[in-house]
Formats: sequence, C-alpha cells, structure tokens
Amino acid sequence: MTTFGLPYFLEDTTGRITGSEFVDLHNRMHLSIKQTLRDAQHTAYVIYDHSRSSGASRGLFLPLATLDFGVHNTLGTIKVGDGEHIQMSQYLAKSGSSRSRKFRASDGQDYRWTLQADGDWQCTNARSGYHIATYSMKPAGEPQYSGSSGCMLTVEEAYPHLVGELLASLTIMRHIEQHNL
Repeated sequence: MTTFGLPYFLEDTTGRITGSEFVDLHNRMHLSIKQTLRDAQHTAYVIYDHSRSSGASRGLFLPLATLDFGVHNTLGTIKVGDGEHIQMSQYLAKSGSSRSRKFRASDGQDYRWTLQADGDWQCTNARSGYHIATYSMKPAGEPQYSGSSGCMLTVEEAYPHLVGELLASLTIMRHIEQHNL
C-alpha cells in the first residue's frame, strides 16, 4: 500500500452502530458494518473491507470481524478474521475507568479505547500510550452533510492491518456506552 504520510480519514456515513460505511477521504480504504440478523435472541453484525486491495474487485468480501450481541443488547461474542469466537467481555477488558477498555489485537499488542470528555473515542497503545485511532463525533451546531454523519474514524497510517479490529472494538465500546452496560 502506498504511504502518504497521512492517517486514514474514514468518514462514517451514518454515525449509527447498527450499520454504516467508512470511506477514506483519499480513497485508500472502504469498510462497512452491516447488520445481518436481528431477532429475539441476538443481533449480529459483520465488518467487511471493500477496498480494492482486499479482493473486493473480484467480488470477494471476507469478514474482517463478526459481532454477535445477546438478548436485551447484552454483550455476546466477537470473531476476528479466522479466529475463534471470544466473549466480548473477555476481548474488551475493563481498564481503569468504566469508560476505558483494552483489547489484544492480532499483532500481539494491547490497545485501549477511552471515551473522552468531549464525546470522542481515543485508542492508544496500552503500553506506550502512542495514539492509534480516534473516532470523532460531529461537533454540536454543525450543519447536516449530504451522505455523511459528520463523524470520522481516523486511523494512523501505520495501522491499516488493524482497522477491522479497531472498528469492531470501537463498535462494542459505543454499544456499551449506548446501552449503559
């Protein structure tokens, strides 16, 4: 992948955790989260990579991650790539405050999502504190945008290999916050 010296600016088209597209402003990456099942027992989502480099041009949409929430919006399981299903509460362990949780990514490193006072989410390397990603909410008072929620997932350029895990863990964090879990 070409290096631009810029983070990935993934525009969130809907701002909803129930389904959205995340498209890089420079067309380097395109992800989606789709609700695939909703019934009385659970709600399931799949995160796909629609980027040209992922095989999408050949019609191959392999899931980066699957999320399965339980009855009454409880935490369920997550499966990253070809890995095993893991309980979300194990995958995203509480880390300090109730607004902070950490997870171990496929690269063996621990990362921490924290809800900031301004409502934005920040992900850092749990050991070094290095900034990895930020999910920014649309600022209050901003006008409506055509085809966009005004929300943005910004991922540092060195971490495209983690973007599926970052989006999956962020979705779980936003679900926890939305449902007061």
